[in-house]
Amino acid sequence: MGASLPPKEANLFKLIVKSYETKQYKKGLKAADAILKKFPDHGETLSMKGLTLNCMDRKSEAYELVRLGLKNDLKSHVCWHVYGLLYRSDREYREAIKCYRNALKIDPDNIEILRDLSLLQAQMRDLAGFVETRQQLLTLKPNHRMNWIGFAVAQHLNSNGSKAVDILEAYEGTLEDDYPPDNERCEHGEMLLYKISLLEECGMVERALEELRKKEPKIVDKLAYKEQEVSLLEKLGRFDEGEELYKKLLSMNPDNYRYYEGLQRCMGLYSANGQYSPDEIDRLEALYVSLSKQYSRSSAVKRIPLDFLSAEKFRLAAENYIRPFLTKGVPSLFSDLSPLYDHSGKADILEQLVLELEHSIKTTGGYPGRVDKEPPSTLMWTLFYLAQHYDRRGQYDVALGKIDEAIEHTPTVIDLYSVKSRILKHAGDPVAAAALADEARCMDLADRYVNSECVKRMLQADQVALAEKTAVLFTKDGEQHNNLHDMQCMWYELASGESYLRQGDLGRALKKFLAVEKHYADITEDQFDFHSYCLRKMTLRTYVEMLKFQDRLHSYSYFRKAAAGAIKCYLKLYDSPSKSSAEEDEEMSKLPPSQKKKLRQKQRKAEARAKKEAEVKEEANATAVSKSGKRPIKPVDLDPHGEKLLQVEDPLAEATKYLKLLQKHSSDSLETHLLSFEVNMRKQKILLALQAVKHMVRLDADNPDTHRCLIKFFHKVGSMLAPVTDAEKLIWGVLEAERPTFTQLQGKSLIEANTLFLEKHRDSLTHRAAVAEMISVMEPSKKKEAINLIEESSNNLVSSDGALGPVKKWRLKDCIAVHKLLVTILYDHEAALRWKVRCAEYFPFSAYFEGSCSSAVTNSSYNQMHKLHENGSPNESSLPLSSNGNVEKLEGLKDLVIQ
Repeated sequence: MGASLPPKEANLFKLIVKSYETKQYKKGLKAADAILKKFPDHGETLSMKGLTLNCMDRKSEAYELVRLGLKNDLKSHVCWHVYGLLYRSDREYREAIKCYRNALKIDPDNIEILRDLSLLQAQMRDLAGFVETRQQLLTLKPNHRMNWIGFAVAQHLNSNGSKAVDILEAYEGTLEDDYPPDNERCEHGEMLLYKISLLEECGMVERALEELRKKEPKIVDKLAYKEQEVSLLEKLGRFDEGEELYKKLLSMNPDNYRYYEGLQRCMGLYSANGQYSPDEIDRLEALYVSLSKQYSRSSAVKRIPLDFLSAEKFRLAAENYIRPFLTKGVPSLFSDLSPLYDHSGKADILEQLVLELEHSIKTTGGYPGRVDKEPPSTLMWTLFYLAQHYDRRGQYDVALGKIDEAIEHTPTVIDLYSVKSRILKHAGDPVAAAALADEARCMDLADRYVNSECVKRMLQADQVALAEKTAVLFTKDGEQHNNLHDMQCMWYELASGESYLRQGDLGRALKKFLAVEKHYADITEDQFDFHSYCLRKMTLRTYVEMLKFQDRLHSYSYFRKAAAGAIKCYLKLYDSPSKSSAEEDEEMSKLPPSQKKKLRQKQRKAEARAKKEAEVKEEANATAVSKSGKRPIKPVDLDPHGEKLLQVEDPLAEATKYLKLLQKHSSDSLETHLLSFEVNMRKQKILLALQAVKHMVRLDADNPDTHRCLIKFFHKVGSMLAPVTDAEKLIWGVLEAERPTFTQLQGKSLIEANTLFLEKHRDSLTHRAAVAEMISVMEPSKKKEAINLIEESSNNLVSSDGALGPVKKWRLKDCIAVHKLLVTILYDHEAALRWKVRCAEYFPFSAYFEGSCSSAVTNSSYNQMHKLHENGSPNESSLPLSSNGNVEKLEGLKDLVIQ
């Protein structure tokens, strides 16, 4: 470095490098300028100056200088290395790798460049290159522990576990017998556990167990040691030893469900689907009775039997489990028991059990068969459980009755208002739900969770501006809304995006969905620093798990929702493109002068408001600068409403970007292929649309959406012109060959297939709606018949032994979808009105259908209560319903006394 410079300037060059490493950028710039005064064309100095400027956010100058430096000295490895570092800082990893490879052509044994290259190869999953680079590093510096470990990890990631084991053993062969010293025992123990996990992964289980026991004194993490040992014993079929070891682990942590599951496996009493024979149930019951005597304070040992017991035994165990929690007042009891509602008959037993407890507490003040009186709060928590129970079963009127009774009993418990809000949301009244959630929030302004739940309810009610004001109460001062983005608050951005999408504000919806996608990109980038850190700290098992997690990162639900939301926005944008400025000018020229004037005034006011907001932000930034002495790095958002996002030339091309990610990472999701069908049909990509239909049939052939896409696709194919070109003939041949592979269409016309689908699913509303829609597509003249098919649907009762009323089969969201179908596709507003009236009876709390009990009806019970709170009734002592989001309106709390 700087070899072509005189001694004085060579020392200055070393100072530039040191200043860069110690982040003293101004000092480094000064030294670079001193060299460039005498040697203005010195390539390495120009490159280092550019790299320093890059760290000072002067990127355009940085690239210019680095490229000039490289041009002046193409054979300098320093220039190529610096160019790679510049690309790396901008996440252009592929370009950075090219630069590093060019640098290595000039200086093949440069440790720094090889190390940087290996990090990028790990990041980009260039595993073959990663192995090669790590091997080169080990060859150059075999006395460095990190090089041995790095080479082993590289081989493991490249699916060569046995080679990785050999490398680790070769490394151990270089160590002395008394290794490790006390300050390296943890790191060495981690390396040994990693090696044993590798042996297990390679199928060398016996050898792994032998190695584990041999190296026990050198392993510090004794819990990990025992867990690894018991895993190996299970795989070797040594279940007696495994059983004893699981019992030791339970003595260490009697609430770990995995240990109980492992113990059952060792005893031959585990079933993945939860189905057991009577003999197995008896043995399991005896096992957990003995364990409950040993670990009487463990809740897991009492909860697990509820999964396999049934009938009277289940009832007794459930009663013994529930009673203490109701007495203590544990709000999460229903969440704990909710998986049992998927077991046949258990929900009815729980209902009868808790109703009996409620009746006994109301009449005698205690539980059945007990003399001791229960505290007054027990009744309230019993009602709290019952409200959630009936909410789960869709009996919203009963649920609201129970929660109102609980609120009347104890009006100061926040959880009651939160649950009532959730019930109203499920019942279809998001506005009333938001108001109740806001009331809960006002009862404890320091509770972030309650605040977040309130924000979520407001967004579900499409009160976005109010939700934003409420959310920022818990963010730092200054750029409050941006703070939510910086905190990667994805649930907020998703809920906001979905709300904007419902309201038709595609720009803002896209902005929110793409913000979530940006968070996932950031999470992917965040792994970069761990490639060197984990090898240095020897957290190898966790490191490999983290890399596997990163590889499936985009399969998680938040990304799936964000990508699906963005695709829906682009599809809407394609179907109804936004007007260009020229079209808007043309439309304005057609308006009368008075309206033109009003419109221009409105535009000027909006521009002035935006300008004022920008000035306020700039002023806030200036204040922050004067206080801290540092300029905030956060750039001002130049497109707060997402208007630029709507100005894409090809919305379908943008949608395809996210669709490919969904197809790669969420191929088992029906929604992925439904979106693929919609995108490719619009793009006229017939074979890709066929592929989407085949995937949907594979995943769920009886789904209404699958049927809809199948019929639509072949109806579209049937209406296509005869093929002319060779490509069209080839596509036609594929379609003719593929049609018989669909069992629904074998030897049948589309109309016959549609009729057969109806016969098969006659009792399902969603299936009838899909059939009706396809009738309107294939036979437009039979639209009346399609509407009758929907209106003839009956809302049958679901078989239930529920003690308090029947449960209807129809779901609110399905009925809303049918109403939208009648309005937007079948275009029959009279039928839609009849459907709305009918559904308002079934769903009295639904605001969409304007049910009699919903907030959408002026004289509903909700609105009467709201007015009562606003006017202030002398006989009403409960808290005011505060749906305005203003935290200062807390007069109702002034005289509140909690006894």
